[in-house]
Parts: sequence; structure tokens; C-alpha cells
Amino acid sequence: MSQTIEDKNIYFGGGCFWCIEAAFQELKGVIKVESGYSGGGEKTANYESVISGETKHAEVCKITYNENIISLDNLLTVFFLAHDPTQLNKQGNDIGPQYRSIIFYNDLGEKEEIENYIRKLEDEKIYQKIQTEIVVFNSFYKAENYHQNYFNLNQNQPYCSFIINPKIQKLKNKLKDYYK
Repeated sequence: MSQTIEDKNIYFGGGCFWCIEAAFQELKGVIKVESGYSGGGEKTANYESVISGETKHAEVCKITYNENIISLDNLLTVFFLAHDPTQLNKQGNDIGPQYRSIIFYNDLGEKEEIENYIRKLEDEKIYQKIQTEIVVFNSFYKAENYHQNYFNLNQNQPYCSFIINPKIQKLKNKLKDYYK
């Protein structure tokens, strides 16, 4: 599927990319979700090097969306409900900088919108201290094929059944209008 003028990309990391991928795949207006790596110093990335923590990359998802159907604000709502942004360099049992909460923005307008959204969450005491990094986008390295569409292809796998599925059900119940 080719990208149109209305289509944009945003890059979210919030723990294991399988969880983030599953949270965004069925949203109205989301065209494509790809798992991958970003934010490190190395010029390439693969699963083995990233999970070592040495590359400084985070597991992230590239979300391609149609801004005429879903706004960045709506995407941020899903992102901040899909993981715990108050944890530093971890999500649950996934520990290390590769699992950090991070958003890669494309321009200063996006950066300002993200910062305002986080400020609102903290001002309204939804979260005390958000640890999410906000970083200008530089590069994205698509993860290996077996990481793509992971939840949908492996729903009976224990991690999918016990970790991802309850998160997705919670999101769909809370944000019914957002999902297909």
C-alpha cells in the first residue's frame, strides 16, 4: 500500500514492540504498523544486538496513519494507555533501555503537541512523573519478519494470551470508537 499526502508516520516505543504493534493495528485510520528499532548509535539493528542493550536502540513501532481519519492526539491517547509511561527503561518484566518509553517526532509541531499532551496528563494527575523520551526521528530499522504482526499470528503463545490480549481488550473497551 503506498503512502498518500494525508498519511503520516509516528514512532512509538513502550516496552516490547509486540504489545505496541497490537494496540495500533486495528485502529481506524491506521494504515500500517511495523515493528523495528530506533534511537541507537549503531547504523544498523537486529533483535540480538538490540536486546543486548549495547546498541542503545529501543524496540519501536512505525505507525503509518491517515491524519484525516485519526489525529496524533488520538494516537497519543492509545499510546499512553497501552503501556506504563512512568517506568524508566522497562515495562513489566521487560527490563533494559531497549524497552524504554519513547516517541520519535518528525517536526517541531509534533514535538510541541506531544509535550502538551504529556503536560496535560501530568497536570490532570493521570500520571505522576512520565518518563517517556521525546526525540527527533533519525532512522528506523525494520525488525525481522517473525516480529511482524506477531500477536495476530501467535495468539495462543503465553505472552500473547496473558500479557498482550488483556491490554488489547482493555483498550478496545475504553476506546470503542477508535477501533474498527
